[in-house]
Amino acid sequence: MTKTETPLVFVGTSDLSGLVRGKAFPRSELDKRLRSGVGWTPTNAQITCFDSISKSPFGSFGDLVLVPEPETRFTVGGGEAVFDFLLGNILTLEGAPWTHCTRSLADRAIKGMYEACGAIPVAAFEHEFELKEPAPRLGDAYGLKGFRDAQVWAEDLLSALGQTSCEPDTFMKEFGPSKYELTNKPAKGLQAADDAVILRVLTGDVLLQHGRAPSFSPILTPDGTGNGVHLHMSFVDTKGDPLAHDANDHFGMSTLTRYFIGGILKHIDQILAILAPSEISYLRLTPHRWSAAYNNLGYRDREAAVRICPVSSLDERSVARQFNFEIRAIDAAASPYLVLAALIFAGTQGIKDKTLPPDPTEEDLSLLAPEALAAKGLRRLPESLSDSLTLLNRSKAVRSWFGDEFVNLYVAHKQGEILQLDGLDWAEKCDRYKDVY
Repeated sequence: MTKTETPLVFVGTSDLSGLVRGKAFPRSELDKRLRSGVGWTPTNAQITCFDSISKSPFGSFGDLVLVPEPETRFTVGGGEAVFDFLLGNILTLEGAPWTHCTRSLADRAIKGMYEACGAIPVAAFEHEFELKEPAPRLGDAYGLKGFRDAQVWAEDLLSALGQTSCEPDTFMKEFGPSKYELTNKPAKGLQAADDAVILRVLTGDVLLQHGRAPSFSPILTPDGTGNGVHLHMSFVDTKGDPLAHDANDHFGMSTLTRYFIGGILKHIDQILAILAPSEISYLRLTPHRWSAAYNNLGYRDREAAVRICPVSSLDERSVARQFNFEIRAIDAAASPYLVLAALIFAGTQGIKDKTLPPDPTEEDLSLLAPEALAAKGLRRLPESLSDSLTLLNRSKAVRSWFGDEFVNLYVAHKQGEILQLDGLDWAEKCDRYKDVY
């Protein structure tokens, strides 16, 4: 029997390590699997990005099901290269969302925000990645030469993305050797995270067919430029009307937006271990790397933790629809679902508590003493994954959003990941992550 006579469908989950794991089954069983799913094991959640197993409360016990979501399905390629893929939710045998299912957590956060204020998040994940074996070439940063080097595989990649729920937006040669940026258009609710997972999956899949090996790792060498993930967000109501913008506000922020950003910046150090969850993430989150190092709000500032983005129209209605803000302290070692969940939980808390953010900054914060930062309501973000995990572990707020079981499991997962890097220098750590992401 040939491969084409028994085509397979793969159903995947973006796990605690931000990687996609799952199972395949014959396409002829799709209707059945949409109802009953495929078997899954609780301890799978503790498989680290290095394929070790962190301390698990489940051991060898327990059973779950990974149930495909039909709206996430795509089929790309042809002949023997057909790729049939769906994302799924991890459920208990009784059909309830599993406590540690990343997609279910994001869905719960989105529904909680709507219940709190009637707003639906609209978001887009902006990705940067590098080719693992860069070809040295000067003069290609943001340039035509770099684009032309990539044009063949880039067009195939955008064509593949266009066959999914993703709507490709822009592609460019970024600053850094063989570094590129790929964006897709905004999507409402959970689809934004679905699209981010699909974009990463297809980037690896398509480029492999062209003999290229991309890496979304936070930073490939200790002195490298690094790869960020920037999440652009706004809000709409059930009619699709924009809620994030206020033309009478100097910075364009509606009250809802101010409170939401206030909640994020109040709690960002407590959720940073979810947003930037690798040891090497913290090599990038330093001043003057165009990432984020403080809990600040910036007006068109690409070193702010949250940036108010520019709009390009004088038409008030168009401005309101364009208006968005960008969270920059994120990288692709994180599951998009956990990123979305953490930020929406924190933002919704800000809405409930009417938390105002610090005033937008327009200066180099690295020149200020801690006392001067504190006077502005600002603080340095944690400078290591261990420090971030300590703050997450102690956070009553994070535990109230995610639940004690999830926080305990996530901390144990990441502590197990850190153990796998024991004794390595920073260059060796970067190499380990480069091959994973």
